[in-house]
Amino acid sequence: MFKILYPYEYVESVFSIDYEKLYSNGFKGIIFDIDNTLVHHGDDSTKEIDELFRTIQNIGFKTLLLSNNNEERVKRFIRNIDTLYICDAEKPKITNYLKAVEMMNIKKEETLFIGDQIFTDIYGANKSGIASILVKFIQINPEEKIGKRREIEKIILNFYKKNKYFQNRLGNIVKKEDK
Repeated sequence: MFKILYPYEYVESVFSIDYEKLYSNGFKGIIFDIDNTLVHHGDDSTKEIDELFRTIQNIGFKTLLLSNNNEERVKRFIRNIDTLYICDAEKPKITNYLKAVEMMNIKKEETLFIGDQIFTDIYGANKSGIASILVKFIQINPEEKIGKRREIEKIILNFYKKNKYFQNRLGNIVKKEDK
């Protein structure tokens, strides 16, 4: 019932992922969400994120940011990052997921999507035929109230965690030091 909402992988953060292993497994491009995936909502990029993009690109990956944010926000975020982007993406509509693949000049089967929301990021990627990785959303203050969607996501993740068939579909992609 929920399988279209299940990520291929569920990891702690973008820093937990073994990108070299993914590249050696045939992936050539990564589409990222920005807010609560790479940085807290509305924040600028950090030195760590800038370095992550350089590292990923040095491995050989093409990168693209797919964001529902406006162009001003996205351009502010990438001022130290050399990457393609699509703003005002209207996720989870599949149109811009497929446009992202086309812009990177690779195949869907060579593409990964990394995001923090099941109902936009993961659902859109899965509907588009793109492998998806869900990261735990960045929440600065654990006391901060989360929305109804996040509460429903918790329920879906509980079902996901009980169904081993849908987990680890990309193999063991968590860095050894993060296990």
